[in-house]
Amino acid sequence: MIPTDYLEFGWFTIFVFLLTGYGILDGFDLGVGMLHLFSKKDEERRLMLNSIGPVWDGNEVWFVTAGGALFAGFPDIYATMLSGFYIPVMALLNGLIFRAVAIEFRSKQPGAWWRWTWDIVFSLGSFIISFILGLIVGNLIKGIPIDQYKEFNGTMADLFHPYALLVGVMMVSLFLMHGSIYILMKTEGDFHEKMRRRTNPCIIFFIIMYLVTTMATLIYMPHMVQAFHDRPLFFILAIVNLLVVANIPREIYLGRDARAFISSCLNIVCLLGLYAIGTYPNVIRAINDPAFSLTIFNSASSEKTLEILFIFAMIGMPLVISYTTAVYYIFRGKVKLDSHSY
Repeated sequence: MIPTDYLEFGWFTIFVFLLTGYGILDGFDLGVGMLHLFSKKDEERRLMLNSIGPVWDGNEVWFVTAGGALFAGFPDIYATMLSGFYIPVMALLNGLIFRAVAIEFRSKQPGAWWRWTWDIVFSLGSFIISFILGLIVGNLIKGIPIDQYKEFNGTMADLFHPYALLVGVMMVSLFLMHGSIYILMKTEGDFHEKMRRRTNPCIIFFIIMYLVTTMATLIYMPHMVQAFHDRPLFFILAIVNLLVVANIPREIYLGRDARAFISSCLNIVCLLGLYAIGTYPNVIRAINDPAFSLTIFNSASSEKTLEILFIFAMIGMPLVISYTTAVYYIFRGKVKLDSHSY
């Protein structure tokens, strides 16, 4: 019999793992989407679309799975989060829907106005998703007002405070950098060189936002560093994060795009790890009264439910990982346009 505390921590770890997978995989999709309008030629836009064409819908499976894991393992957190962030979540879902429609519909007609319309929808949807993900994370770090019944009792205006907006912009910069490096890795020729010139501003943009957000967190969110005071060993993760961020422009300068992409992936892993450590055991922090905070311990499903969930997770997660690995292996290499391309 596994102790309940271990089950709750284990399921929280699985949830963070799924979010990390989504951030890495769909992160570059979103970055490609936001960079899409920077290319004026239709051929270049098609190359960008086809770089993610075989994988974008599979990448979103990780987000759906993470949502299912939250609903099944921590139903109180799921209910409070989706009710409190109702309008941002609806905007995020609409972004996901219209981004998918734009990808599939863009090449159905040859007209310039048709393709331009769906290009705008594709880029705008990618931006909305990225920004709202950051906005939600910023609010979870700062905290939201919650009453004794685990219900959000604030207003929509409470969610748009400067720190949340800052994290939203940082998330946009993160995915822009991640997507630009992915395009470098998947393209060649003149377009590849053009994207190389666009990658450096994306990296600079992210580094600036990374430093500003880190300073704001240290100054205005002191609870995020408490765990690092209590367990200094966790500080190693922050050092690793700094090293992988510093390594990204180095690898780009040396022309090692794949290594730069790996460093970008590790950067996302480190950022989510630092976030999880800083907020643990809280998932939704009650800014009005810490006693009302929703943690992985006071909001988890029953012990029997978590045991059953672990059985399904041990079966389902290897399947998702295997499917993802197979798809990326099959569609490895540089993007080529043919009659079956978007």
